[in-house]
Amino acid sequence: MSPDDWYLTEDIDDFLARAGNFLHSRPALHTVPLTVTEALRTRGTDAYGSEAPSFGLLERAGEVRATFFRTPPRRLTVTPLTPEEADSLAAHLADLGHTLPGVNADHDTAASFAEAWQRHTGARPTLHEQERLYRLGTLTPPEPFPEGRGRVAGDEDREQLMVWHREFVTAIGGTPSADNSSWADSRIADERVTLWETPDGTPVSMAGRTPMVAGQIRVAPVYTPAHLRGRGYAGAVTAEVSRAALSAGAAEVLLFADLANPTSNGLYQRIGYRPIADFAVYDF
Repeated sequence: MSPDDWYLTEDIDDFLARAGNFLHSRPALHTVPLTVTEALRTRGTDAYGSEAPSFGLLERAGEVRATFFRTPPRRLTVTPLTPEEADSLAAHLADLGHTLPGVNADHDTAASFAEAWQRHTGARPTLHEQERLYRLGTLTPPEPFPEGRGRVAGDEDREQLMVWHREFVTAIGGTPSADNSSWADSRIADERVTLWETPDGTPVSMAGRTPMVAGQIRVAPVYTPAHLRGRGYAGAVTAEVSRAALSAGAAEVLLFADLANPTSNGLYQRIGYRPIADFAVYDF
């Protein structure tokens, strides 16, 4: 296939008009592009930074077969591709002079694109992370259940959320922004962060959730400070935010887990999450 089979745009409305039905056709596998493009559509194209995002799609015989997006300076995110499609996309982006810090996709697509990017640019790929996408089956509260309760984060928790989000981003190898206020403010306003607090009212863990798009909500992030782990707080707060997602009307509740962390993968499965697909993140 030719690299010219790819259509590129920086117009979010144009992209969604062309690719929206395709993305909605497999909401679980397309959860990241669905939630990111919804944020760009509703909050503006500067929702993830000052540099303009870019989008693209592969269309054959009037049917969209794949899409990608990028919100600089972050990695390229791609829906499933064949090795041939991955090569054509890499060739096209390289010919246009794009520089990419990495790629995020299902396991096979990420590997194929990373190899193709190296062939076309000479950039050496390094595996950064492997993740497993889970879908909630029957929600089962963890045992033993820790003392305390879950509650929705409010204005009084703003500083705590900012600190924990900065720590979470650092823990997963990201670069936290100097100001986490917009992250905290938007989630407090939409009631999208659940806290677990001990009987004396001390918050000890948090779990967020994305807005509902195409009938699905994704749980993210889940964070417990290191000195408070191993006490069941993460399982309790994940169960609480999952229940909130179901109450909000989600047909599918999803989450990603780092495959390098067997503790979290085991925890999510015990409370009812079942594997869907594996994903990989490469740095260039």
